[in-house]
Amino acid sequence: MTIRLVLAGCGNMGYAMLAGWLKSGKLAPHAVFVVEPNAELRERAGHLGCGVAEDANGIPVDAEPDLVVIAVKPQVIRDVTAAYKRFADGRTTFVSIAAGTPVATFEHILGHLAPIIRCMPNTPAAIGKGMMVVYSNPLVTDDVRRFVAELLSASGVVTTIDDEGLMDAVTAVSGSGPAYIFHFIEALTVAAEKAGLPTETARLLAMQTVYGAAALAAESGEEPGLLRQQVTSPNGTTAAALAVLMGEDRLTKLLTEAVEAARLRSVELGK
Repeated sequence: MTIRLVLAGCGNMGYAMLAGWLKSGKLAPHAVFVVEPNAELRERAGHLGCGVAEDANGIPVDAEPDLVVIAVKPQVIRDVTAAYKRFADGRTTFVSIAAGTPVATFEHILGHLAPIIRCMPNTPAAIGKGMMVVYSNPLVTDDVRRFVAELLSASGVVTTIDDEGLMDAVTAVSGSGPAYIFHFIEALTVAAEKAGLPTETARLLAMQTVYGAAALAAESGEEPGLLRQQVTSPNGTTAAALAVLMGEDRLTKLLTEAVEAARLRSVELGK
């Protein structure tokens, strides 16, 4: 069968996305060819039924993939992408999930004919709960945009932006955001322990409370502010806690400062 997609790099994120595509039936294993220099990771992809090779020279000479997905570290992006220049004749669309690497970098490497899509996923994509934000250069067709969005939807929710400059803000919110939530769970666990709860119970309460609240916010269709109000009885326990978190907009100001720090760093890394 014709190779529809070449996956360059099959580390944690690349493998998670690949597994999602195959499990959902959006791609057949024999329609995917994986290039991965690490023998153990390459073998793991091979066990899924995909064709594999150590480097781009191992891709069949007659391959004309619809997509080449670049899923490697930003530090090696230039060398890796250059190895796929043979597909940059306009018929193959390149999709990058490398953080902080602008479309212009790929255009410089691949030339002026290559359709390029830049995607910012986050780590929950590994369990199909990710947030993927996509930006496309003008050469990407509507059909390819739809196909890529369908593929990415196997890993979570997909949305698009028309201004690539917003990718720094995307990185600061959804790209780095899971770490903020993980730290919130850590902090809530410590607070629970200081309130007298055993460590395991504190950890369970913190984690499940964050998980359940996020699921409720996502599934209820209600605004988070309204859900907050529904939990908060006048002069009750929740109101006492929120007076600390919301007094002088403490939490909002702290998160705004954190997101801006991440955004500025993303701008620096993209230069």
